[in-house]
Amino acid sequence: MLNHIVLIGRLVRDPELRYTSNGTPVANFTLAVERNYKNSQGETDVDYIKIVTWRKLAENVAHHLGKGRLVAVEGSLQIRKSQGKNDNRTYINPEVIANNVQFLDWPSDNKNKNSRSEDYNNNNNNKDTDTVDEQDLSDDDFEVPF
Repeated sequence: MLNHIVLIGRLVRDPELRYTSNGTPVANFTLAVERNYKNSQGETDVDYIKIVTWRKLAENVAHHLGKGRLVAVEGSLQIRKSQGKNDNRTYINPEVIANNVQFLDWPSDNKNKNSRSEDYNNNNNNKDTDTVDEQDLSDDDFEVPF
């Protein structure tokens, strides 16, 4: 079986870096990815895709990327299911677990210390046995009722 995804898009906001109870870094960000075709109004639709990075890759992403930066993300698709707090509805939360993030543009200001395009790999570490509270990773903007 194969679960491999490659995306190119821009960060919607700065990455958010957190740590598990075991001290493992995890960073979340949302990627805006344009579709390859125009809709009936002649406009290009955009998909907003949640990205999760772990360990050194998470720290690098959090320290070197910011809102609007163009990146390529390579990883696998994961679907998390959760129950609504005020209802009995089941929500599906698609996200990409990244094992490679490549910076495709230059920082627009000196805020980011990184001044060249870099490729950070999370080699052989794309599986994580540590757990993060579901509440910490949930993003209500991306919950889809199932």
